[in-house]
Amino acid sequence: MNNDAISTTVTSIRNANTKRKAMTRIPVTKMTRGIVQILLEEGFLKSVTEHTEGGKIFMDVKLRYFGKEKKPYVATIRYISKPGLRIYCDHIRIPKILGGMGIAILSTSYGLITDREARRRKTGGEILCHIW
Repeated sequence: MNNDAISTTVTSIRNANTKRKAMTRIPVTKMTRGIVQILLEEGFLKSVTEHTEGGKIFMDVKLRYFGKEKKPYVATIRYISKPGLRIYCDHIRIPKILGGMGIAILSTSYGLITDREARRRKTGGEILCHIW
């Protein structure tokens, strides 16, 4: 298993969307729980349930689609700050994703927050991923 929980989460959601799966399973950490919670609050996911399997905690993430063609709400999810290259920015330089249509998830001193919340609180941080 990959040691980078964020990349595992992002890749799992991206792959499930590509295959039009109804659900994907993600191992639980504080970071993955925070990312999934933000995606749920922003309306990119349908629901999340946690369960234990073999002593490990997993999240079953139900993905959200619209239309008869089952187009995913998450068109693109991109992992930005990697273990080998961390990307930080202050509140002035936080990118607007698709002119504000998408979101960026940042790790700040306030915890995991969206780009809009970071601008409102005037705090910067590490840019984890972009979603649109």
